[in-house]
This record gives sequence, C-alpha cells and structure tokens, in this order.
Amino acid sequence: MIWVVVIASFLFLIAGAALAYVVGAAAVLTFIASDNARYLAVLPQRVFSQLDVFALMAMVLFIMTGEVMNRTGVTRYLIDFSMSIVGRFKGGLGHVNIMTSIFFAGVSGSAVADAAALSNTLVPAMREQGYTRRYAGAVTAASSVIGPIIPPSIILIFYGAWMQVSIGGLFAAGILPGLLLGGALLLANAVLAHRRDHPGGRGTQVPPFFPSLLKSTPALLLPTIILGGIVFGIATPTEAAGVAVAAALLAGFFYGGVSPRVIWQCFERAAILTGSIFMVLVAAACAAYVGSLEQWPQQIAELAIETGLTGISFLLLINVIFLIAGMFMDVPMALALLVPLFGPAAVAQGINPIHLGIILCLNLTMGLITPPLGGCLIIVSAISGENYWTLAKATLPFILVEIIVLLIITLVPSLSLYLPRVLGFL
Repeated sequence: MIWVVVIASFLFLIAGAALAYVVGAAAVLTFIASDNARYLAVLPQRVFSQLDVFALMAMVLFIMTGEVMNRTGVTRYLIDFSMSIVGRFKGGLGHVNIMTSIFFAGVSGSAVADAAALSNTLVPAMREQGYTRRYAGAVTAASSVIGPIIPPSIILIFYGAWMQVSIGGLFAAGILPGLLLGGALLLANAVLAHRRDHPGGRGTQVPPFFPSLLKSTPALLLPTIILGGIVFGIATPTEAAGVAVAAALLAGFFYGGVSPRVIWQCFERAAILTGSIFMVLVAAACAAYVGSLEQWPQQIAELAIETGLTGISFLLLINVIFLIAGMFMDVPMALALLVPLFGPAAVAQGINPIHLGIILCLNLTMGLITPPLGGCLIIVSAISGENYWTLAKATLPFILVEIIVLLIITLVPSLSLYLPRVLGFL
C-alpha cells in the first residue's frame, strides 16, 4: 500500500504539482497505509512543536537583510571593491565575480539571491569585456554555491533547528570550507582564463583601492556584525539577525537606495519567501513524524552496519544521496526530509553533527547548479538569456572543482571543526 502512495506521489510531481502539497498529502496517506491513522489526531501538535524553534526566526530576518541589501545597490560597490583587488589579473572579471560572491555570501546567505543579483550586473559587464555569455553565466552560477556555506546561511539555520545543533557553531564551521571553495573557484577561473585567453591582465583599468574600500565599508561591516555577535556570544543568531536588518537599512540609507517603496517590496518579498518555506517545513514535519513512528532512521542505521558502511564510507554514501537529491528537490525540502532520516544514523556512528551539517548543506547547494532542475542555473539562464543546457555544460568544470572540494571537506573534518573548537562550540 505504501508503494502505491510513493508511485502516486511521483506521478503527481511529474504532472507539475507543488512539492509541498505532494509530500504533505503523501505523509498523511502513509499514516493510513502503515496503520498509524490513530496518530493523525496529534499530528498538528507535533508539527507545531517541530516548527516552534526560536532559531527559525533568524531565517526570516536574514531573508529580510538579504532583500534590503539586494535592493539598495550594495552589489555595485562590492563589485568595485573586488575589481580593485583582482581586476588586474588575467580573467579579472571572472575573479571579480567569484570575489563578489564571497563578500555577498556574508550578507545574503542564499545561493539563489546571489545568482540573481550577479546575473543582473556582472554577466552584462563580462559580455562587454569580451567574455562569452555562456562562460559569464557559468561562473556566476558556480560561484553562487559559496553563498549558503559562508555565514550567515539560511540552510545552516534549517539544519541546526532540525538537528538541535548550535547555529553559532555551524556558522563558525562554514567559514574555512567557504573560503576554500572560493579559492578553488578562483584557481579554476585562472586556469581557464589562460587556456581560453580571457580578457584582463596588465594594462586593465581598475578602480582605486582605498576609495572602493571606503564606499563598500558599510556592506563589508554587515558580516562582521553578524558573525561577531554570534561567534563571540554577544548575541543569539536571532538577535544578530535583527541587528543585521537595522544595519542593512542604515547601509541602504548610506547608499541612497532606501525609500518607502523599496522597504515595502522587501517586506513583501520576505513574507512570500517565508510563507513558502514554512509550507515546505510543515509538509516535511508530517513526513518526519511518520518516519519516526515507522523507525526509518533506525532501519537505515542498522542497514548501514549490516552492509559494512560505517564511518567515512557511510559519509560518502550520504554525499551521493544528498547530491542526487539536490538535483531534483528544493533545498529546504530535501534538508527537512532527509536530515531526520540520515542525520541521527550518521551521528550514532560518531560523525560530528557540525561537520555533517557543512557537508550536507554543500551537497544540496551544489544541486542548484546541476541538471535536470538546478535552481541557480534556471535563474542565470532566464536573466542572461543563455540556453539552459548550454549553460549547464559550461558549468561542468566548476562542478568538478566543487566535488573535489566537497571530498576534501568530507575527508578532513578539521577544516570544518577547527574554528568551532577554538571558539568554544565543541
């Protein structure tokens, strides 16, 4: 009977039904098919208890922060500052694209927001300098993956809420892997720039460093405010997010981009995104509840032990599962559905939950630039006008680099755990 539910759900997804509705309906039908219908009476209470997590308020406020910064011209000043640092090198605007993503990651916490903002600004700029539209879109999509790894990260907040893990510890853990990922993409862009003779190099005009630094200071201070408050225990993630919204508005006033209309658009967009995300979380909470009743996590752990997949081998298997899931599912939905299944089993094998969180979130975010769906690819393709599949093909070298970085982070836990340990989160 459960297989009938699975097949019907798959058919509805192919037909284009919303994922949240399909998962929620499938979870309720699974209660009936698995003879657990008596638990439906307490399902609403269970769902509310799952979502009644103080840390999730930080998600809403970080979404608002990103919206304010996106709509007040911050990207332009971050691009100028990045150009003043790396613009004089071969493939300079490709480097600028990646550097801007690193800076922007400390503000928005969203790969999709980064991809949309940079597609509007840097892709046309790269085209004017002589880059192909295909390559400009590919480097923009690939570098957007940095966004959710360098804190603040919306999906790390999701993970911390589901696994009851310190969000401050997760934020600290994301810094070194995020910088490693950014460095690897910069190296890949440098190699491709010399092989394909991209524009840039000596003689390229770049903005002066100190004026660019001065103009971008309000934007660059935001990550310091957010991370400093959380990492040093001055504020909770939610309090730091509230301060970040206020600081983003002040930065917006500094750049002259704040108006009543802009503020209303920010509130409206943040409300829409928050509502859609919580719809996903409610559906996933229903599925997680029936999974706990049926003891699916315990069964997965037992199966892993029986097949000899323990420790690193089990972690590599999870990498493959989450990477594939990211190709087909929304990141919040995949996180909410799969973490309750595989997270406890991994922790039971001695894998640190903070290290696990960085790995899983990077996996799912990489799904945003891989076909057949690839949310960031869709956005970059739509904004830039480049064919989706041509863009996906051009992104392949960067995907290979990111997979190598993922393996390094998986096999070297100290990359993720060094800063949390130094800062007292472990």
